[in-house]
Amino acid sequence: MALKVKHLMTVDDLEAIPDDEWHRFELIEGELYVSCALGLPHQLVLNNLQLELGNYLLTNPIGKVVPGPGAVFDKYNSVIPDLVFVTNTRWSTIIAKDRFNAAPDLVVEIISPGPTNRSRDLKLKRKIHGRFGVREYWVVDTWARSVMIFRLAENILEEVVTLRQSDQLESPIFPGLSLKLTNIFTHDVDEFLT
Repeated sequence: MALKVKHLMTVDDLEAIPDDEWHRFELIEGELYVSCALGLPHQLVLNNLQLELGNYLLTNPIGKVVPGPGAVFDKYNSVIPDLVFVTNTRWSTIIAKDRFNAAPDLVVEIISPGPTNRSRDLKLKRKIHGRFGVREYWVVDTWARSVMIFRLAENILEEVVTLRQSDQLESPIFPGLSLKLTNIFTHDVDEFLT
């Protein structure tokens, strides 16, 4: 009886794929995941969140927020989070070749529509980020107007709370931050969701 051996893709295989501005390519446990260009609701929420965190960091310069960076954790795991935060003390130690090569302090994913995307962000990416030491993971659901917050406990990102639109987001990563979710899920997002 012959065994079927599944070929796992590596970061080298991923880097050999020609550039494509309409798709994002991620490698999770050696499996290739391809996403289409992101829609306006996704991008508006991302912009709002980046502005809120950026404003906080202007008065509390504890680190940097970066949208859409590459993060290569090992030979079989290379992802493109929607947003990451890294403290100033860790910044220079986790960057190589213009991308992150170790876990950022915070990773934010904004779920794209569909059960496959939801499963990838809530299960697969959460598992990878936990294993490599991301301290906090936020999963933003534009349609449900919610943010699920996961925190690291023994290499597992465990859900701490799910916040809804009228709630305020607080995190030990950002001392003194009290972010109103209504500032993320603004009316300019609503016109695309109805």
